[in-house]
Amino acid sequence: MNPTAMARTGRYEAERAVRGSLTESAARAGLTARGVIYFLVGLIALQIAFGEDEHRQADRGGALAELARQHFGAVLLWALGVGLAGMALWRLSEALFGPAGPDGRKARKRLLAAVRCVFYAFVAWSVLNFAASPHGDSGGRSSDRQSRDVTARGLDLPAGQWIVGAVGAGVAVGGVWIGAQALRRKYRKQLKLATMAPWARRLTDVTGVAGGAARGLVFAAAGAFAVRAAVDYRPDRAKGLDDTLRSFAHTPLGPWLLACVAGGLVLFGVFSFAMARWRRV
Repeated sequence: MNPTAMARTGRYEAERAVRGSLTESAARAGLTARGVIYFLVGLIALQIAFGEDEHRQADRGGALAELARQHFGAVLLWALGVGLAGMALWRLSEALFGPAGPDGRKARKRLLAAVRCVFYAFVAWSVLNFAASPHGDSGGRSSDRQSRDVTARGLDLPAGQWIVGAVGAGVAVGGVWIGAQALRRKYRKQLKLATMAPWARRLTDVTGVAGGAARGLVFAAAGAFAVRAAVDYRPDRAKGLDDTLRSFAHTPLGPWLLACVAGGLVLFGVFSFAMARWRRV
């Protein structure tokens, strides 16, 4: 290999190492930020289940409002927004170059990464917008109102009932898939198991299974409500995260089911922290 080619190869390897380091930092910051949101939403839902401060919102807006009330709340909000932007950047890199793993270049995985990139980019923008507003005014609309507004606009489209119903069914199926993947402990393929202590493996198994199952149940329920709204042509039947969680308290199991699901979301927050520490990126 001539000196020019060697220099070009060395420069390429250095650029790839730098890109990999930046992507890894973005991924771990994003997973930590995701964990904070789920942890806080779960805590708020637990308080609602036990009849404490039922006027709070158990959704992203409620979690942001909770952070804003803390000391250095503005700093925490900006850090959360930047972390979520890192999550979007990481998913973008996966969409462009493929996720880690032998089958990371598959089109299906790259497409899923692209969808996640768009989702987290929107979430990061909403959090940063909330942080930049003088009194958090941008977070005033609850997830429930947003869900009803989006459903109403969807139903007004040509073939709107079919579109909303298909999206709702997709969310419901996605929730079942999320729960099944958690129960099968598929997340283990993404972990650096060789570097983890026994207690760390137990922690990720407990939080990953319980937290993933609870998260999947919430997604499945929200999707089912969207399908019902489409069938009945009633946008008000669609539910955001807050109303979906509260609906568990109106089942025969009452507030205890809500408490179990809320506890699961708290565990998923802890699981996200564990993934930020031990996930392969």
